[in-house]
Amino acid sequence: MRDTSPKADHLCVLVHGLWGNPSHLDQVATALEERHGEKLHILCAKENSGNFTYDGIELGGERLAHEIEDTLDTLEKEGQKIRRISVVGYSLGGLVARYAIGLLEAQGWLDKVEPVNFTTFASPHVGVRAPLKGWWGKFWNVMGARTVSMSGQQLFMVDSFRDTGRPLLSVLADPESIFIKGLKKFQNRSTYGNILNDRTTAFYTTTLSKVDPFQDLENININYVDGYEQVIIDPNDYLLPSVLSDSDSVTATTCEKHKAFMRDAPFWMLVLVLIGPVSTLFLANSAIQTFRSQRRIKLHAEGDNGLRFGRYKIPLLIRDAQSALEEVFEHANAQQEPAYLSSTESDMSDPSEMGERFSKSGKRSRSPFGSTSSKKTRRASVEHPHHHPKLALTPEQFTIIDNLNDVGFTKYPVYIHNHRHTHAAIIVRSPKDGFYEGKIVMKHWLDQGFVI
Repeated sequence: MRDTSPKADHLCVLVHGLWGNPSHLDQVATALEERHGEKLHILCAKENSGNFTYDGIELGGERLAHEIEDTLDTLEKEGQKIRRISVVGYSLGGLVARYAIGLLEAQGWLDKVEPVNFTTFASPHVGVRAPLKGWWGKFWNVMGARTVSMSGQQLFMVDSFRDTGRPLLSVLADPESIFIKGLKKFQNRSTYGNILNDRTTAFYTTTLSKVDPFQDLENININYVDGYEQVIIDPNDYLLPSVLSDSDSVTATTCEKHKAFMRDAPFWMLVLVLIGPVSTLFLANSAIQTFRSQRRIKLHAEGDNGLRFGRYKIPLLIRDAQSALEEVFEHANAQQEPAYLSSTESDMSDPSEMGERFSKSGKRSRSPFGSTSSKKTRRASVEHPHHHPKLALTPEQFTIIDNLNDVGFTKYPVYIHNHRHTHAAIIVRSPKDGFYEGKIVMKHWLDQGFVI
């Protein structure tokens, strides 16, 4: 825990992501301290650092809940009474945080302290299965689930959690679960997700969207929040009417693609040179770490840790909800679906899922939860700009999106223009000059999304 004022009565918990450690959240902690220094205790969780993140969301959530409880007990013994709590998760840390919140709710902590803010940055709430065509999609969805031990299985939703017969992420979003009950108690819930170059967590999963309105960036007119330098997109109206004619749009697209190719050429040449040895090393390390992770999971359940954490092995569902979801996609990692559902498989995106609304006169209306509009096609109609196909997600993923949207999140799309590693840049994961746009994200969050 970072040094803070003894008068602070608000605990803010920061949870890092896969392969991460507390230093990844240094900029987040610094931004909080500069804005609210004497009012906050900041806990940068450390019990899941490094390769311990292989061990899965359940075990990680138990470790985090234990770390939070220890911190609250320690502060109370020191005479510092915590009255409010906020939780911030980055990447996988957002899922670990949601699991821990359920455990804290079950242990009665969320009745003892007031839950205030819950925020995630680039967190894969709907998993990381790629709705891609062809061999690359199949390779990613099959191999990804097998390279990060239990965490990989859970992120690709090919696990069977406890005796539910369902993936953990489905249980985590079940309306009858302790996890949703705890999440609902937070006054403010928000997500920040990249619209471009986040190869780890795509837009649909970080912002709970069935569609992606930002695939054709050259031909759309993004509606930014004033004062945040074209980085934060308006959560109520993602897009404005296009200002380009069809001919201008085609020309702009061609020019942008050419510039992008020239800019990215050195990077892809380096990738081609390194992909063989790097892949070999990665897979070898994954095998070693998966073995070690499985051993830790077993010891956690059967050894001293099992006694220490046994009180967290509680009923997950408030009441029996076995029929809530059906197993209709049994082998999600083995069968690759098309990138988009056809019009015969599902309806096009409907008004309830759109943040941007335009009548034929060009006027906008607003949506309470922000846009979840889908990928724009090259021949998008001016009169019906919101008609786009849904992504080829699984039925379970669509259900997760619906359930979490029912809880209610303010969803902020983030457009980082000047660095390709947007997954790290969104929180300024390291002190790189190229990550400066992430500081704008932090400023917006503290201005608009964090209540002290």
